[in-house]
Amino acid sequence: MKTIKIALAQINPTVGGIEGNVLKIYDYIQRAREKKSSLVIFPELSITGYPPEDLLLKRHFIDDNLEALSRVIENTKDITAVVGFVDRKDSILYNAAAIIRNCKMIGVYHKVFLPNYGVFDEYRYFRAGTETPVYRIEDINIGVNICEDIWYPEGPAKYQALAGAEVILNINASPYHMGKAHLREKMISERASDNKIAIVYLNTVGGQDELVFDGGSFVVDEAGEIIVRGRQFEEEMLISEIVFDGSGQADKKHISLRISSLEEEVYKALVLGTRDYVIKNDFKQAVIGLSGGLDSSLVAAIAVDAIGKENVSGIFMPSPYTSKESREDAYGLSKNLGIKIIEVPVSKILEIYRESLKMEFKGLSEDKTEENLQARIRGNILMAFSNKFGWLVLTTGNKSEMSVGYATLYGDMAGGFAVIKDVPKTLAYELCKWKNSEEGRAVIPDRVLWKEPSAELKPDQKDTDSLPPYPVLDPILKAYVEDDKSFEDILSSGCNIECTRKVIEMIDRSEYKRRQSPPGIKITPRAFGKDRRFPITNKYRSY
Repeated sequence: MKTIKIALAQINPTVGGIEGNVLKIYDYIQRAREKKSSLVIFPELSITGYPPEDLLLKRHFIDDNLEALSRVIENTKDITAVVGFVDRKDSILYNAAAIIRNCKMIGVYHKVFLPNYGVFDEYRYFRAGTETPVYRIEDINIGVNICEDIWYPEGPAKYQALAGAEVILNINASPYHMGKAHLREKMISERASDNKIAIVYLNTVGGQDELVFDGGSFVVDEAGEIIVRGRQFEEEMLISEIVFDGSGQADKKHISLRISSLEEEVYKALVLGTRDYVIKNDFKQAVIGLSGGLDSSLVAAIAVDAIGKENVSGIFMPSPYTSKESREDAYGLSKNLGIKIIEVPVSKILEIYRESLKMEFKGLSEDKTEENLQARIRGNILMAFSNKFGWLVLTTGNKSEMSVGYATLYGDMAGGFAVIKDVPKTLAYELCKWKNSEEGRAVIPDRVLWKEPSAELKPDQKDTDSLPPYPVLDPILKAYVEDDKSFEDILSSGCNIECTRKVIEMIDRSEYKRRQSPPGIKITPRAFGKDRRFPITNKYRSY
């Protein structure tokens, strides 16, 4: 019987923060030594952070990454480490894993399958590897591969198993979307049982621009049974002692449960994505326009959980159309969250705008122009506070609104980071309910959850004046935006023909707005931006 004790370093690197990443790697190598592990593994591109994008086109960035790797190698006395880095051979770059033992490089693995879909663009930078080596470490035959490589049944894992590998180490930077953790575990379990081989799946954790990496690393034995599972959305050192005796048995002491509900999983992804965007971009505080509505309430709650109530400010900007209920709910929310609220009315500023424009607008009735003036005044106020105090403006638009353009350019879209940009309105309601349930009190005022949504830019305005009810709208959006269904397919699911045509037309027409919106956290399988890239100038119509 043979055993190997493996440490999985589920770390949160920073793209371009090579020095900080190396220090973190040093720290986790030492932790692995203290745990008496003979092998420690780190995520995909852990030295550079993932995805480094066009930093890879800078020669000195590659040089710095290679120099950093040389220092990591010097720090591996009496231990074996697998570290993700960018390799360079004759000016050709590879997404690579260094296999290091006792201060010597014993091998380099080049990623074979380069993803080039959705948020991935690896063909732009890397060349695919062609070899699937197996290494002898601690009297165990070990295969190493990287992220996408493990998703193919006929990929490197199969050939490494055929070559005698007893365990596969798969290092990842696999971005989060709803339900992906279960999908990964199912796939890895199948890959292990098909090849009669143990698989160690290590994923990075942390936020990077629009992406969140959820960790959730795990180990499966040769029967495909999970024997170790780490937490989602947290840094962690996992230890797994794998037994090789043909029984498929191993130490099962550390098996964290996956997050139990979709709402909790999404909420934690949003918190992590917000925290890392704020901190990694050297902001200290954030500011949110509080309307007394659902979306701004949700964003404020997320921000408080991400960076602390002392670092979050709300600005309430009433207009002539702001209701008493909205005022009460905005102030109630700020009290419940313990955040500062500042009131800056927009009515006088709006009158100045109207006076300035009255000659040119003479004889014309009021319309969305005057509505949008209010939103743009609020955007200016928020950006003024941002400039004066260095606060990051967190915008509050949801995916339903962004999809159909129900937002004002340079108004409620103005800001630095769009926390719930990929969260449909119907899910936003569920996240608020989950948050209140989790807290055991109505942190988000109860009325916010049942009152009819309104932009409050004109008398008695309701979202349904311009849009279908959200329970009707959101399924159409999912079908068209995320599932790429045709107009006919959407109709066959029972949606009204005129309603569906109107919604699709609004989605297509609003691409120019979305292109000018701040980055936001991806939580669905297909988010706007890197995931879904449509031309602004586009005459094709599917209805």
